Amino acid sequence: MTGKQLSLVDGEGHGTGRLVLVLKPMPTRVTADWMAQQWRDDKRIKKKLGSYPSMSLSKAREIFNRDFAERIQKGRSIKIAGDTRPGTVADLFEAYVAYLKAGGKPSWKEAEKGLNKIADTLGRNRPARDIEPDEITEIIRPIYERGKRSMADHVRSYIRSAFSWGLKSEHDYRTTAARRFRLVYNPAASIPTEPKTIGTRWLSEEEFVRLYRWLECPDTPVHPSYPRAIQIIMLTGQRVEEIARLHVDQWDARERIIDWTRTKNLQPHAVPVPSLAAELIESITPNKYGWFFPSAKDPSKPVSHGTLYSFIWRQRERGVIPHATNRDLRRTFKTLAGKAGVPKEIRDRIQNHALQDVSSKHYDRWNYMVEKRAGMAKWDKFVRAMLAKKRLKAAA
Repeated sequence: MTGKQLSLVDGEGHGTGRLVLVLKPMPTRVTADWMAQQWRDDKRIKKKLGSYPSMSLSKAREIFNRDFAERIQKGRSIKIAGDTRPGTVADLFEAYVAYLKAGGKPSWKEAEKGLNKIADTLGRNRPARDIEPDEITEIIRPIYERGKRSMADHVRSYIRSAFSWGLKSEHDYRTTAARRFRLVYNPAASIPTEPKTIGTRWLSEEEFVRLYRWLECPDTPVHPSYPRAIQIIMLTGQRVEEIARLHVDQWDARERIIDWTRTKNLQPHAVPVPSLAAELIESITPNKYGWFFPSAKDPSKPVSHGTLYSFIWRQRERGVIPHATNRDLRRTFKTLAGKAGVPKEIRDRIQNHALQDVSSKHYDRWNYMVEKRAGMAKWDKFVRAMLAKKRLKAAA
């Protein structure tokens, strides 16, 4: 061919739009690209579909007719045209997990694991819009009947959240999804949730000391990370997953502050720790990856909050510690720190609870570090007195 670009037109339609194969001579070869071509406002617009021969003529025609022909007929620009096929179940779940991950949501790994199993059951390659409520019910019912009520509710929540995101993403101008899902409703929206059991359990002073002393000297072989992590949770009142992932970069030894840039409520959080907790943290040598509480299976990762929950459950079932969950320990801090004289507002700030009043959300930018230090000092004195009192009783 000559040194000029050559366009081979497929079919009729001059003045509107057509499929075109554009041949471009290069120094060592000739490129061939399939283009959708449109005449709009007396200007020619092109958009690439693929390259020949990797994309055949029949495939190029299929894509042109599917994604561009109707748009051209309606006078819409092909510049913003895309794949018009409804996204599959796998497309929806993968895009939703990517959205969680991009937003820094720590739940993305669990959501990915759960949705992968669900996609296998529903059918990965089925259009997401074809999923019916009874199919979701049939996935959840066997889990519920096995007595795994919390897990059943989690599965329902994963599916509902993914479809809810899919409905909104259709018209979200801030993101460009690879696929549109053409959803008309959320098939999990009408499935009732498991009634929430609101916890009220907290440890008395005697129970607090009993658990703390057992963690100091367990009566059974345990990974050393686990009891120390639980002690830090008891002493600071922080969330389990945040203490589990405590990294050397988050610990300011000079100021005795744990500083998180991202937390469960996505707000930065820095908390001064009581001296008892600071001494415990400083007694721990982080591993080579910087984790204070590394996983027993993979030291390159921190221990998971699920593992810490299981650790407590196993000891609880043996009857060697008081009946409590890790969340109960957070509630215990809230309650006993109140008894120690720490004001509720400061306890809320220490525990990074979201404050919903207008002043806190939009205007107050004071970090309350002075007040949090004073509160933690009161709590530290209270805990040391508890531990000393019970030790004296035992000696007597």
